[in-house]
Amino acid sequence: MPPLVAIDARDGFASQPRGWGRYARCLVQALRGLAPEDLQLEVISAGGPVPEVVFEQLGLPLLLRRRRTALVHVTNCFLPLVRPCPGVVTIHDLAFEEWRTDFSARTGTKYRMVVPRAARSAQRIICPSKFTRDDLCVRYGVDPEKVRVIPEAPALQLGTLAPPDRRYVLAVGDLRQKKNLTVLVEAFQELWREGQREHGLVLAGADAGQAANLIKLAGTAPVQLTGYVSDERLDALIRGAALLVVPSLYEGFGLVVLEAMTRGTPVLAARAGALPETGGEAAAYFDAQNPRSLPDQLRALLGDPGARERMASQGRQWAAKFSWEGAARQTAAVYRELV
Repeated sequence: MPPLVAIDARDGFASQPRGWGRYARCLVQALRGLAPEDLQLEVISAGGPVPEVVFEQLGLPLLLRRRRTALVHVTNCFLPLVRPCPGVVTIHDLAFEEWRTDFSARTGTKYRMVVPRAARSAQRIICPSKFTRDDLCVRYGVDPEKVRVIPEAPALQLGTLAPPDRRYVLAVGDLRQKKNLTVLVEAFQELWREGQREHGLVLAGADAGQAANLIKLAGTAPVQLTGYVSDERLDALIRGAALLVVPSLYEGFGLVVLEAMTRGTPVLAARAGALPETGGEAAAYFDAQNPRSLPDQLRALLGDPGARERMASQGRQWAAKFSWEGAARQTAAVYRELV
């Protein structure tokens, strides 16, 4: 029998998946599609009735021992610290270290207690970007030789739901401080006061403590907060946007950049975190440290009639370089290093 690889992909089966959940779901699908004859894959989709941390540190190791598992891959940070087999862990970013106020005290404490120890104990670590790899190695003293950078790929299905029947600029992601949405709302309001009123602004993401402040900042400018949206609606919102703006100050990858490019939607991103790595030369950027940079770039892109067509072509070509099949092949190669 081929060696058994257990994949803890519980986040991929959540009812409202975030970026790490989309990663788990798409990676599992792609690995199953490869059907490697030299590896036997078992996907763990639920942890049972016990608290998460109990399953992760006690229940999962017991399950691995009973199954005589050769390798475990945890797709989001919480690798068991004591386990009966080698471990691979995917660490998407260290936002819980850099932006502590974006996390509840309980959640942040769990991340900061477990993740450094999981990273040091893992036989291999997968990161979606060189930015996250470097942050991990510097912050936790992890050996770079055991880290593998495997980029993600577009995860949303292309749908047929009609986009909103209006012109708008879009930002996507939970309303957290690190997303830097106050700067975007202020820039949009500035353009609105100047009389540039062809576009509204749509912020698509669950409230994480910033909604009230953003509504206050918007004033009379047409800023819509949608809350969390389904995959079908998110796809439609991205397809219909005149421009996707990603003002975030810290991203371990920035998957929405590729989602927009796949759909021919131009992208304007902060030159921060992994965003320049993800968007390459196909995105436009602004200086997150210069308060004039974002409004100036918004004026330039929204006022250029040829920008959409030009950036759509560049974006599609760039996004086509990323695939889940490629990510799965590289991930399977990591498994083979250990079994």
